[in-house]
Amino acid sequence: MRIRILWPAGQTTATLRATPTAEQLWSALPIRSSANTWGDEVYFDTLLAVDREEDAQQVVAPGTVAFWTEGDSLALPFGPTPISRGSECRLASPCNILGTLDGDPQVLRTVRGGDPISVERA
Repeated sequence: MRIRILWPAGQTTATLRATPTAEQLWSALPIRSSANTWGDEVYFDTLLAVDREEDAQQVVAPGTVAFWTEGDSLALPFGPTPISRGSECRLASPCNILGTLDGDPQVLRTVRGGDPISVERA
């Protein structure tokens, strides 16, 4: 499953793993939302409500596509957040891991809070 994430200043694609949350996201596409930023993380509401999976993680690699179950949001970290230790990507709480961005996650630096953002099948 490949998705495209678009915002006014750019776009990126991601490859999703076969997980229950990724499949729910895939079925719900396309999604339109408004971007939020938290340190070097972009996140946005998906209107999906899913349970935390057993392999949920809080510290992830840059470019991880994660689902924040407490906020019903897709979380796209590309660097440190306000609660990171050093240069790690630490999410607000353990998140379901859906996949990884294709290419350089630093492209997310061009997302601004409030930007319209959409996710569609690639």
